[in-house]
Amino acid sequence: MSQDPLPLNRLYNLGTLGRAGDDIVVTARRDELAQLARWAGVRAVGSFAATIGLQCLSSSRFSYDAELRVEVVQDCVVTLEPVLSVLNRKIHRELYLAESSHPPAGGEVTMDAVSNDDDFREEIKSLSYELAGPLLEELVLAIDPYPRASGVAFAPPHEPEGEPDSPFAVLKNLKK
Repeated sequence: MSQDPLPLNRLYNLGTLGRAGDDIVVTARRDELAQLARWAGVRAVGSFAATIGLQCLSSSRFSYDAELRVEVVQDCVVTLEPVLSVLNRKIHRELYLAESSHPPAGGEVTMDAVSNDDDFREEIKSLSYELAGPLLEELVLAIDPYPRASGVAFAPPHEPEGEPDSPFAVLKNLKK
């Protein structure tokens, strides 16, 4: 993954989200698929589609649920032939609007009780939220770092049988 700007951008204003919520479909265009492949370090991305469900839990809390489906083509680590992988992920995040990036003036810092779902909490600084961010994070995490074509197994080189010669035995043979 490179440090280039995100290859996919879908901003959403959470301030316009009603109690009924909203369902958004994110599908990458052809030019975005090529950018996704370069960004993720794979041979190609055949398709990228997600359905995102947003819910307003309060004026500062939002629920983000998504189903992501991506087709990725990578090089087999053994044969270098193309390997197609279909990645399906379900994503859940709770978004919390940060009241301020600075502590209160009195020097007191209050902490909210945090649930065990710490991994799914995300503090946001603005109601303008990038919907594609969690999708791209999950894509990179789902990519197999060592893809193999079906039926291909790595066989390590054969080592000579028996015990290897000690370094001293090699030196003794050099003396002869």
